[in-house]
This record gives sequence, structure tokens and C-alpha cells, in this order.
Amino acid sequence: MTTPSHPAKPRPGDRVAVLSPASGLPGILPLPYDLGLRRLREDFGLEAVEYPCTRKMGSTPQERAADIHAAFADPTIKAVIASIGGDDQITVLPYLDRELLRANPKPFFGYSDNTNLLAFLEHLGIVGYHGGSVMVELGRPGALHPMTAESLRAALFTRGEYELVAAKESGSVNSPWDEPRTFDREPDMLPARAWIWHNADRVVEGASWGGNLEILSWLLMADQAIRPADEYEGRVLFLETSEEMPSAREVYYI
Repeated sequence: MTTPSHPAKPRPGDRVAVLSPASGLPGILPLPYDLGLRRLREDFGLEAVEYPCTRKMGSTPQERAADIHAAFADPTIKAVIASIGGDDQITVLPYLDRELLRANPKPFFGYSDNTNLLAFLEHLGIVGYHGGSVMVELGRPGALHPMTAESLRAALFTRGEYELVAAKESGSVNSPWDEPRTFDREPDMLPARAWIWHNADRVVEGASWGGNLEILSWLLMADQAIRPADEYEGRVLFLETSEEMPSAREVYYI
């Protein structure tokens, strides 16, 4: 098994890449995206750098792969953050240069369809972070959620132990992202579903892996970015479930 690489983390003032390796929704829904960029700059002190496909809907897999390569190869870029998810990022994986990414590890932040890239990087031994998209979390109407702000700041800038606390509320009643009034107030929140644990009748330690359940199933069916089963022995598997259960997390000890 490849020894995990923990890439160096950014510091306030650093440049970070904002990519759309899945959907180019910033191009048609700029309000939450631009708000997320402003918070990256004002709340986190980071300079966001955009790429040709960041605001482009319908970009080809080859074009999105080129953006990923450019961001990882640039030594002035200290982290890579996804704008949002999507539904076809698996088509980008065949065009990724494994050696380029392995030689230039960067912290990558994303979830949902970005599970594809997180799994691909994990297969190369590069540790990534499941969460923190620009449009959804950073571009949240009204204000960043306090739990998001705390956990994202810890993931971006710190090392060492961090305790994940189960949320009491998660998801939200969304209003149209193309309506400026949407961003005048925080959205109404929904009750969070409890975490679900499997094979956890004792305290265990292990490297985590996982992501969106649907995307992981696609990767398995396509034989992409998933290791042989025996290489996951002793790992802790976490699953992000469907939109019908947006706050549910299932965690397995293997």
C-alpha cells in the first residue's frame, strides 16, 4: 500500500486554485460563487485563482483535466478547492497524469462528485479533504455556518487531532441561487440525522477513506481509483449518502 502523503497546508496570504472539475455552475449561478470567493479572501485570507473551466459549463473532460494539472503543477498554488459537485467527473479520470499529481501533492477539498478526484488522489497516496466547496459551504446565504467555518479552518491551516462532532442540524431549505434576495438571510435548517456506525463495538484507529456512496459505486463498477479489497484492511470507511438523507453518515470499521 502507498504510504500516505500529507501535503503542506496553505497559510493566510497564499494562492489557492478554485476549479470546477465536475460542473461549471459558477458560470450560470455567480451569486453564491462570488460570495464564496469573497469569504475565501476576507474570512480566510486566501487568494483564489481561477482556471479556464472554473466558470465554463460543458467543458470537456480533457479541458478539466488540464485545469487540474495546471493547478497542481504550479508551485505558487498551495491548495485546490472545488467550486461545486456535478455528475460526470469520472470521465475526467482517464486523462489525469498520475506522475504529475504524485510529484506535486496539494491539499484538495471537495465532496459529492469530487469523490472521484479524492479517490484518485488517495490511490496515489495523497491525502485530501471531504468537504468545503466554494458555492455551497463558502457561498451559504447570510453567513457561513459556524461548524463549517471551524472545521474548514482546521482542515485548511492546522495539523494534528480534530474532533468531529455530530451536527444537530444539517442541510437547508434552499431558495433560488439566481435571486439576490436569497443571500440576505441564512436559510432555514433541517434536523440532522444521526451517524450510523457498523462494526464499531470497540474503539479503533485507522486511516479513513470513502466519500459519496453513489460515486464510490460507480468507481467500483468502472474499476477506477479503487484498490484491491485486502488493501483496505484496518481502514475506516465513511459514506456520504444520497440527497434524500443529506446529513446521514455511515461509518464502517473494516
